[in-house]
Amino acid sequence: MASANLPIVAAEGGLSRYLDEIRRFPMLRPEEEYTLAKRWREDGDRESAHKLVTSHLRLVAKIAMGYRGYGLPIGEVISEGNVGLMQAVKRFEPEKGFRLATYAMWWIKASIQEYILRSWSLVKMGTTANQKKLFFNLRKAKSQISAFEEGDLRPEQVKTIATKLGVTEQDVVDMNRRLGGDASLNAPIRSDGDGDGDGEWQDWLVDNSSSQENILVEQEESSNRHAALRESLSVLNERERRIFEARRLADDPITLEALSEEFGVSRERVRQIEVRAFEKVQKAVRDLMAARESSTELLTAD
Repeated sequence: MASANLPIVAAEGGLSRYLDEIRRFPMLRPEEEYTLAKRWREDGDRESAHKLVTSHLRLVAKIAMGYRGYGLPIGEVISEGNVGLMQAVKRFEPEKGFRLATYAMWWIKASIQEYILRSWSLVKMGTTANQKKLFFNLRKAKSQISAFEEGDLRPEQVKTIATKLGVTEQDVVDMNRRLGGDASLNAPIRSDGDGDGDGEWQDWLVDNSSSQENILVEQEESSNRHAALRESLSVLNERERRIFEARRLADDPITLEALSEEFGVSRERVRQIEVRAFEKVQKAVRDLMAARESSTELLTAD
């Protein structure tokens, strides 16, 4: 399902034109959506798939607008959201009885958030699920307690946000500083007297970080773990993978109730599938890591 025929946001002043263009695609009535989805799923009718995608471009744009505060080109954010939409259309099962928009929202958000995490230089892909949740919710949490000023948060504000989001206070402090923007290390430190100042900020920095060798080792280990996880997901069937990713890998996990409605099974059955999928992935990761360690030992011995 190619995206080449979809409208794109032009580099300069193109957002308004893009929004006008996608408004021309008609919204689908439930019966129209069902018929098109059946044609695509059963017959591989690409024209039907294209209509399903274009009729939901406004949904992608609306969701993408909520991520404008991360300093990334809105055209690229929308483009990534459209990729998520196409993935949703590809996997959509109209027989389940829910609308495509309900199903697609998760895929759109997941695709946009992955793009932001890849692009945001200060956020490592090795961060925990709680840290990713904090990354995407800190601004909202600050606005709810009227913490609009720049700089560090006050201790009581840190405590309130940490409790609300279920993270440590140190996580809140660190993430707030990451999202505060970059400052020049060559900026002069002003003295209180009439002199020229006390040097630059970089003169007062103490490097408490790990050595370059340790950093490379940690990065390699993290990369190996992520690669093992991605490879291990292949042991799951489509339903297991959908449930596992929605419950274990998503920044905002989907409820058992929502997944039970999606798949037409009980909440307990969804929970059982989640547990089984986790055990299968866990075993696959262990096996892969053990195999790689063995290969490394053999190469070292040689």
